[in-house]
Amino acid sequence: MVIGKVLSRNKRLLLRAKSLTTQISCLSSKPTASEVLTAYLTQCKEPPWTSYFVKYSSVKNDQYGMSNFNWKVGSSNYQILRTGCFPYIKYHCSKKAAEDLSTSDKFMRAIKVVNLGIPCLLYGLAATQLIRHEEIVHTSKGPVTIYFLIPEEKGSRY
Repeated sequence: MVIGKVLSRNKRLLLRAKSLTTQISCLSSKPTASEVLTAYLTQCKEPPWTSYFVKYSSVKNDQYGMSNFNWKVGSSNYQILRTGCFPYIKYHCSKKAAEDLSTSDKFMRAIKVVNLGIPCLLYGLAATQLIRHEEIVHTSKGPVTIYFLIPEEKGSRY
């Protein structure tokens, strides 16, 4: 009986701790990388393609390990090429029909591992000097700045 009460009390404490952890993570001031991706594609009215950088420090990286994948936004599907290139995450988005990208995703991850991430790091360091344009993306957690090597022509078809 005493053991039952102790277990019940511990279970209640554990549930409270989980609830508190969930509440704290919801209060985080950073949006997820996926929210920024969706918000930007929506904000640009689902463009045929785009390519941008977002700082790691500006987002919660909820797409860690994802290199090539499909992403649905509104009525469009995007094939996303994504890589970490410190201090940024680089996204290249092309509006295309959904297809199985799992083999391509695994292959790209393997290449990054074999190369020890060195080309990605060099790309990020070079980007810090080559970025010439920035835009604001509006998210539920507030504005996030994204970066471009050159300004994109809004409304272009290709």
